[in-house]
Amino acid sequence: MRAHDDPTPLVPRTPLTDRLGWLGLRSGQILLVIILASAIIFGLVQLKLVVIPVLIAIILASALSPVINGLRGRGVAAILATWITLLGGIAVFGGIITLIVLAVRDQWDELFSSASKGIDRLQQFLIDGPIEIDEKQINDARDSVVGFLTSSQFGTGALAGASAVFELITGAVLLIVILFFFLKDGGQIWNFFLTPFKGERLARGRRIGHTSLRVLGGYVRGTAIVAAVDATAIGIGLVILQVPLALPLAVIVFLGAFIPLIGATAAGVLAALVALVASGPGVALIVIIIVIAVNQLEGNFLQPVVMAQSLKLHPLVILVGLTAGTILGGIVGAVLSVPIAAVAWAIAKAWNTPDAPRPRAIPPKRRVRKR
Repeated sequence: MRAHDDPTPLVPRTPLTDRLGWLGLRSGQILLVIILASAIIFGLVQLKLVVIPVLIAIILASALSPVINGLRGRGVAAILATWITLLGGIAVFGGIITLIVLAVRDQWDELFSSASKGIDRLQQFLIDGPIEIDEKQINDARDSVVGFLTSSQFGTGALAGASAVFELITGAVLLIVILFFFLKDGGQIWNFFLTPFKGERLARGRRIGHTSLRVLGGYVRGTAIVAAVDATAIGIGLVILQVPLALPLAVIVFLGAFIPLIGATAAGVLAALVALVASGPGVALIVIIIVIAVNQLEGNFLQPVVMAQSLKLHPLVILVGLTAGTILGGIVGAVLSVPIAAVAWAIAKAWNTPDAPRPRAIPPKRRVRKR
């Protein structure tokens, strides 16, 4: 066929159809998506008093879903199962917090004093050590860290400080109310949002809901188990080494474990500083070895078993998520960033994954009567 007989019409070259124009259109679309995402994030940060309780309620409802489903499976009415689960969860969580506060409330001042002395001793060691480090550089670095931890940027959120007591109470009440409705009508609420969708989109929405519930619930339960094991192992090590303030340090390890990669490590560094002041550098080195060993056992053996498919994220993704969450929401943002990232990745994997087909029932074989 000759060139002039080609039935395909030629598209005239214009500034929008050439390669540079195509690149410009795609760049404009990317910029538009970035602007919309920034506007959404800005709006969510401004509404943090509502957004944070909603996110926490979703996570807690996912973690408590096996309890309420088990009660309903045994014939308990929905409203009664909801009240039992909610009040039981509040009693357990409140009891744990009360026991922790009563156990360590008289030791916090001593803990902070020991940590401060440990930092001063470490600073003096760096100054007098074989590596020449200017004291001004150490003081500047220390002031920068302290300034960041005490800044409003780090402390944003419902737990910013004493000035946010009203927000804390309001957020707690809102959290309990939202959690009640999520426990009672979580499935109906999600089905309401899926009402406009039909066919494949409806199936995808249901698949995303089940995936998010499984990932969030598994993450919270697995993190609690990992935190308890870390706190127990490190606490036993501190008691054996006769390091003072072993109980509050174990509590800090437990709470810090809810911030992956960074929380448990920071708690271990604090324990080493206390050991440095109380028992010298030898015991402090042993404490560091214990913390590293516990973290390695957790990452290589415990976490893959208890977390299963709930946290399949690269450490770099976790670090980026923690940084973004800390900048946007302070400590609360750091705690919530990893489960949100885990759910987002699970949703991305399940987006185009079709549901497994149900096995067909095999009809019984007909008996052939012999004549």
